[in-house]
Amino acid sequence: MAIDEKDYGKQPHVTNIEETTINNDNYRTTIWTGEKLQVTVMNILPGDDIGLEVHHGIDQFIRIEQGTGLCQIGETEDNLDFEKEVSADDAVFVPANKWHNITNKGDEPLKLYTIYAGPDHVPGTIHPTHDDARNDPNEH
Repeated sequence: MAIDEKDYGKQPHVTNIEETTINNDNYRTTIWTGEKLQVTVMNILPGDDIGLEVHHGIDQFIRIEQGTGLCQIGETEDNLDFEKEVSADDAVFVPANKWHNITNKGDEPLKLYTIYAGPDHVPGTIHPTHDDARNDPNEH
C-alpha cells in the first residue's frame, strides 16, 4: 500500500508511523513540517545511504523500522569515530552539528523515519505522571 505523499505540517495529524514508514517507497517523503519539527520517512535501497550530512543547530532522531545498516557519527566529515550496526527497532540520536550517515548493509530496503527538531523540554526532564507534567513550571 502506497502512502499519502502529503505534508500535513501545521495541521493536526495522526498516522501509524510504523505503517507509514514501511509503506513508503520513496527515498524520502516529508510527512509533517511545523515551526520547530519535521518528520520524514525514508526508503534506502541496499548499498545506498542517507548521505553524509550535518544539521547546524538541529538535533535529529532516527528510528529504524526495517532492515540493517551501519550508523556513523563524528565531529567532521573525515572523522566519523562513532560506528554502530543498526536494525529494526533501533533509535539513533544525532546531536546538532555532528556529521552522520547511515548505510544500508542488508539485502532489503532500510526503512526509517526521522525527526528533526530543537528541544522542547528542559534537558533531563522526567514526568512520572501526567499531573507531574501539568504542574512543572518549565512546561508550557
